[in-house]
Amino acid sequence: MSRKTIKVLIADDHAIVREGIRQLVGAQEDMEVVGEAGDGLEALEMAKTLRPDVLLLDIGMPGVSGLEAVNLIKDAVPSCQVVVLTMHSKDTFVHRVLDGGALGYVLKASPTEDVIKAVRAAHQGEYFLSSKIKAEVVNAYLDSRKQAPAVKGYDLLSEREQQVFRLVAEGNSTNQIADVLCVSPKTVEKHRTNIMKKLGLKDRLELVKMAIRIGIIDPQLWEN
Repeated sequence: MSRKTIKVLIADDHAIVREGIRQLVGAQEDMEVVGEAGDGLEALEMAKTLRPDVLLLDIGMPGVSGLEAVNLIKDAVPSCQVVVLTMHSKDTFVHRVLDGGALGYVLKASPTEDVIKAVRAAHQGEYFLSSKIKAEVVNAYLDSRKQAPAVKGYDLLSEREQQVFRLVAEGNSTNQIADVLCVSPKTVEKHRTNIMKKLGLKDRLELVKMAIRIGIIDPQLWEN
């Protein structure tokens, strides 16, 4: 009897990177690449259509970043396990994607076997952290989930308002956010207005500053 094939979707904005990952994954007897996406929004739409078992996702992509895509994809396709494959090793990024529902975090500088191990682990519903990241990071994250105080103001927002907040902070327009969340631009503007009132913010610049301050976004990610 043949082994069950793990369906893998790859999302990275660099075609040469996608090609390398495709060859690596495709060479495994128990895996097959079912699609490739160049940005977060395309990854979301392809995940809905292809229903992959595992998504290998970069976080530094244009438009909807991988950081936000994790949340959106897990909401839309809960059965799809997410493994982040990135050059960014900051603990805040690791915590953010794990909080969004990802099970793996692998650095692009890691040995190639880490990618394969991460895919197999995620398919089994298990966490996998790159060998170049200390295991204590996951333990610290899990501990913080139990005892971290709510972020003042941000925790007052509804789940949908938090999604809009993050997408606005990442630089998406009203129409882009409407497309991502499958709602009307008018609904997005209503959420945006409510967000500004609840948080006492005057404009998008203040919203971005708050997002950076509370760790929702990090300038380093968009400088690369």
